[in-house]
Amino acid sequence: MAQGGSGSLARELFQDTAFGFFVRLLSGGKYLAWEDTYDQNALSKYLSTAETPLERAQTRESQRQVTQQASRKAQDAEANSSDDAASIGSPDDDPKDQATDFEVIDWVKPYDPKNPRQWPSWKKFFATGQICLLTTSVYIGSAIYTAGLQDVVHTFHVSETAALLGLTLFVCGYGLGPMVWAPMSEVPFFGRNPIYIGTLFVFVGLQPAVIYAPNFGALLAFRFLTGLFGSPALATGGASIADMYAPNKQAYGIAFWGVSAVFGPVLGPLVGGFAAQANGWRWTIWELMWLSAFCLIFLFFFFPETSASNILFRRANRLRAERAKLESNEKQLPLKTEAEIEAEGMSGKEIALMVFVRPFTLSFFEPVVLALNLYIALLYALLYLWFESFPIVFVGMYHFNSGTLGLAFVGILIGAFIAIGPFFWYLYKFQEPQFRADGNIKPEYRLPPAFVGGFCIPICLFWFGWSAGNTHWIMPIIGTVWFTIGAFCLFMSVLAYLGDAYPRYVASVYAGNDLMRSSFGAGFPLFANAMFHRLGIDWGCSLLAFLSMLFIPIPFILYRYGERIRGVSKMARHDI
Repeated sequence: MAQGGSGSLARELFQDTAFGFFVRLLSGGKYLAWEDTYDQNALSKYLSTAETPLERAQTRESQRQVTQQASRKAQDAEANSSDDAASIGSPDDDPKDQATDFEVIDWVKPYDPKNPRQWPSWKKFFATGQICLLTTSVYIGSAIYTAGLQDVVHTFHVSETAALLGLTLFVCGYGLGPMVWAPMSEVPFFGRNPIYIGTLFVFVGLQPAVIYAPNFGALLAFRFLTGLFGSPALATGGASIADMYAPNKQAYGIAFWGVSAVFGPVLGPLVGGFAAQANGWRWTIWELMWLSAFCLIFLFFFFPETSASNILFRRANRLRAERAKLESNEKQLPLKTEAEIEAEGMSGKEIALMVFVRPFTLSFFEPVVLALNLYIALLYALLYLWFESFPIVFVGMYHFNSGTLGLAFVGILIGAFIAIGPFFWYLYKFQEPQFRADGNIKPEYRLPPAFVGGFCIPICLFWFGWSAGNTHWIMPIIGTVWFTIGAFCLFMSVLAYLGDAYPRYVASVYAGNDLMRSSFGAGFPLFANAMFHRLGIDWGCSLLAFLSMLFIPIPFILYRYGERIRGVSKMARHDI
């Protein structure tokens, strides 16, 4: 089993990627083979030895109770509680009777190179960079379309408001998509990688359909579908980062992911503006296809699976197959993962209901999630609505052309780079020392940056609205910097808070957040032109600023009362 340096590097880079899967498939397992398919000690090495039989029985019993509760939630509790208890197991059973009815597949102790949280730093950074590339490649698809909006109006003979539907339906698509893709990525059988690669493949394949749409209706339908299939990274990207980093380091990775999300709306008008000016709106979609195709190829070769439950599930399958090949007269206990234990006693219908309904129940029936989702949704709506004022200001007032209009968005990008340095300093100096010895932190300690961010949004909108047309064009651009600082602080605080408060359902929580903010972001631009032309840029932006001020108290309230609110929740974490 000796491996050279280059062989070890190739294994590290490719083994758990989509490319590695096809290499094993086509070579019959000869190349990039899993270690546990030829290491004869694997069957004992990968078994959990951390628990005594009694401890394992107690773990088994707690899993039985979790399963019983999940099953009862999926059905009518009164009608089926007795049946559930019979089929799943009674809490009164003696744990010792169940002490040896399975063996748990776990990580190798103390170090397992397949555990995403124990990967070398370069591999974590490389995977994080790919998530950022994927996020930018999809997010740019909304804003890049607006650069050719006037050409869409002329090509299909529709109004500007109707042409905006190509933007809003794309945003709707990537709001709805994570409600399916994110829960699927939490199912051990799927994991995250097939969701990313499969949907991105369809996303790229649909771009020619958008480009050659025979009529306006077809254009809108294909724009919605591209948003739907391009959406997984927008919610699951944060969950993938949480897969790889310890809790006290997750905020750093999510911060870079957040900056990559800013790149899309900023680069879209800049790159698309010159293309649309030269060759019309279709060239903006060609650019989107080239970028997303490059991303697809790169991720196909290099992006590894990050879901711990999926990695252990596939390891268990390989070990079960290996064990079946060995001839033994000894009675062998079943091999199971924690995820399989949790799912025991639940039917496929119950699991499907729990997985696909969960994002909706979390979003609308958890007060903490609902309040923060509404705040971020408002922020997203203000962003897309505010963006519609840029052509009015910089083309109408300052006489930019469609190409140079994109340069007006650079201030937003600069704001992201200004924000990230002080934010990292705050994390290192103040937040990391608040982590407990067990690696956990009280979720409310994540919120202080949102205290600052909440005030930056109205500052930006007042500055932009009242300087536009009355000063040099650089002044409103400088004002846009405040929006990114505020949005960055709010997004980082809210996403980290939700991840810490609901760690078991992080992908579903982020999916619900994405749905709500995308729904708001899709609807608000449709009345942007009417609002700004009726109220003017000054009072139109002021109205948005006053609206944003209504939500400033939310982080302060959660900081003070969040722990008490979490205490009455059935899905939030209570032990921190």
